[in-house]
Amino acid sequence: MRAIGLNGPGRALTPLEVPVPTIDDDEVLVRIVAIGVGVHDRRFLPEDAEYPYPIGVEATGIVEEVGRCAAAHRPGDRVMFVSSMQRKGGTWAEFAAVSATALVPIPDGLGAVAAAALPVAGTVASAGLRGLDLRPGQSVFVAGASGAIGTLAIQLARARGARVAASASPKNHAYLHSLGAEWAVDYRDADWPEQVRNWTPGGVDGALAIQPGTGTPSMRAVREGGRVVTVSGDEMSPERGVRVEQVAHGPDSVVELAGLAAEVAAGRIQVQVERVYPFAQARAALEKVETGHACGKVLLVVQ
Repeated sequence: MRAIGLNGPGRALTPLEVPVPTIDDDEVLVRIVAIGVGVHDRRFLPEDAEYPYPIGVEATGIVEEVGRCAAAHRPGDRVMFVSSMQRKGGTWAEFAAVSATALVPIPDGLGAVAAAALPVAGTVASAGLRGLDLRPGQSVFVAGASGAIGTLAIQLARARGARVAASASPKNHAYLHSLGAEWAVDYRDADWPEQVRNWTPGGVDGALAIQPGTGTPSMRAVREGGRVVTVSGDEMSPERGVRVEQVAHGPDSVVELAGLAAEVAAGRIQVQVERVYPFAQARAALEKVETGHACGKVLLVVQ
């Protein structure tokens, strides 16, 4: 099958021809339709990866074959999933072997291409807001909000009744407002934490720090005793009683993703897709995402 990945550790990304993976009893073989592109794709590799190795951790597709212990799924089912650190290869391929427990059905009314924007961004945004434990009427700041995670986080926070402020370049402020953000700041302004505190005197109740380097300044925008959840893994020293934690994926992640997919299918949450690339342009798609300036999700379509 066609794939895109690595011929060895540290090698350049390249087109591959590799065997279709075989599945274990608890796995499902998925024919890939669309792939979500993320900065993690060429970094998340199992230590025992066998090369050549297709990269990628999220996709949508059609169930092609079902293992003996995966009877909850049937050939022809439309599914989405996150499949990280899979020794048999990632999602940048025509087929992927996936644990049956990772699969989420794609609801009617949601196309497979749009659905590919949800698995990673949706689970991270949901987990981040779960960590903030926001209540209706509270306020949240989303640092680095114009990308795939941030655009979903704004909408999910608003759906929970929270007030939202967010950061992005000025050209994207109107875009953030259209998604439900009340206040937008330029991440390049050195005093943006003070601007957020001017919007909500005393500071916001919580902050979701998505972009690298935003964890510590986000903490300055949070009230005493508030919370900061970081997505990028920023190392921070808590102060003023602010609780700091890394985004954590719990056992409810698959359930949360299914709920989010239903909200998107019903039109209550918007999926923001910047561009859909053909599979042959995968390297260009990844390079676009790695700039850190994607506005929404970048996708690949396997044709």
